[in-house]
Amino acid sequence: MADMDNKKIETKRQAFAALSSQDKMRIIGDLLLNNAMYIIIILAVIYISIKVPAFLGLSSIVNVISLTAAKLPIALGIGGCIVLTGTDISAGRVVGLTACISASLLTTAFKVFPDMTSAPPILVVLLMVLAVGGAVGFVNGFSVAKFKLHPFIVTLSTQLIVYGIILMYLKNGTNNGQTLSGLSEGYRALVTGTLFKIGNVAVPRYVLYAVILTVVMWVVWNKTTFGKNMFAVGSNEEAANVSGVNVSRTIIMVFMLAGMMYAITGFLDGARIASANANTGLNYECDAIAACVIGGVSFVGGIGRISGIVVGVLLLQIIFAGLNFLSVDANMLYIIKGLIILIACAIDMRKYLVRK
Repeated sequence: MADMDNKKIETKRQAFAALSSQDKMRIIGDLLLNNAMYIIIILAVIYISIKVPAFLGLSSIVNVISLTAAKLPIALGIGGCIVLTGTDISAGRVVGLTACISASLLTTAFKVFPDMTSAPPILVVLLMVLAVGGAVGFVNGFSVAKFKLHPFIVTLSTQLIVYGIILMYLKNGTNNGQTLSGLSEGYRALVTGTLFKIGNVAVPRYVLYAVILTVVMWVVWNKTTFGKNMFAVGSNEEAANVSGVNVSRTIIMVFMLAGMMYAITGFLDGARIASANANTGLNYECDAIAACVIGGVSFVGGIGRISGIVVGVLLLQIIFAGLNFLSVDANMLYIIKGLIILIACAIDMRKYLVRK
């Protein structure tokens, strides 16, 4: 096996050597262009590591892994929408709504529902928030598929609707719009309990949940008819329709699956942060979109990999953690996020134009 690999490498080396100088420069240029964001981020990590050696410490590494696991489900969900050449800017608000529902039910102080005396089973609450997320996703997908509305317009509308629902929900009972806290120990332990320890640093349980979700989504994207149909619709909707793909159903299912992934993010976030309010999940969709584009999910449509999304989320969290180590103003992070999305999308479109 090793000999075969060496022969392949040698064959490619000889083929490259036989090319003209112009062709060599073109190939090198394409390689740099295709991996520009990775190169920029790696150089930034090297710089941060030199400036602040503690950045590569064990606690910092575990913290980055934990943050990656927390933000991974929403990115896995929104990635499917981008594959369809769309987006979903309601994602963060769905995270907030499902976090508030989870926190209001799995608590020791039932302010939203004062007549309740005990918390329902955790599994019941999880199924409830999955249903809520799926319902919002259905509205988004149905509007895009049946009314031919642009996903940006649809999800902008549902974002506002969901935000209004959150504000009204938090007004219920005796809560009066306040932050929900005092969550039950069972709920918190299920999410933030120690999975295992590396040295003296604990790895939380939600890291395992993120790994499981990643595997499930990889299977859905790569090994199911639904996944193949999703990429077919994203590549060419008319061609997919002619070949027998139920385009409307595929679009609706993609948005519903995305909504359920947002719901899982909200369920985990409520326990992870130990509270929930109207601002929970704010701008989460920006991080998710940036991570997807960095990971190679293209707005051109029909292009994307689960592994790329994982790498994108990881790299983004490394950058944010590094900037915190450098004591960069928190307000500056918004500018940096915007620049990352803009640059990543520009590079992505540039790659597409070069291929054409």
